[in-house]
Amino acid sequence: MSESPLARLDSIAVNGVCLTVTAVEDGVWSTDVMAETLSRSSLGSVAAGAPVNLERAVTPHTRLGGHMMQGHVDGVGSVVGRVPGEHWEVVRIAMPAALARYVVEKGSVAVDGVSLTVSAVSDAGADDPWFEVSLIPTTLRDTTLGGRAPGDIVNLEVDLIAKYVERLLGGRA
Repeated sequence: MSESPLARLDSIAVNGVCLTVTAVEDGVWSTDVMAETLSRSSLGSVAAGAPVNLERAVTPHTRLGGHMMQGHVDGVGSVVGRVPGEHWEVVRIAMPAALARYVVEKGSVAVDGVSLTVSAVSDAGADDPWFEVSLIPTTLRDTTLGGRAPGDIVNLEVDLIAKYVERLLGGRA
């Protein structure tokens, strides 16, 4: 089953940033990006022609696979290390301290819009918090994460459920 082409007012996530399609002409679509988006994400540093991760919005008729992500970037992090394995690669990402409470081992996190399971986290209260994700060959090949190097900036969206649980508990999570 092939997807219909993008249309004006559709939502599309670009490196994990949910944007609205403002125009489509000859198969090329465009969006508007406001200062708020540029200040909270890495989109302003994406060069023309650079590869990006794209994901269309879920519809009521779509299977919900993976994690619940919104395309609302919570902050930016940076790749600090990569360790190749036989059939995967472990990538360590530094994150803002304010996001660390939402990132837990076996929880979900989106990195540049790619929904992943956290495989390790730094100790609670670490001065320089980080988390690790293990990337399978498909993720390394089919997303921009395969080419990310130490020092590269990435968009982060933390676990939606963790944010709402904290809110429900009045910040006591």
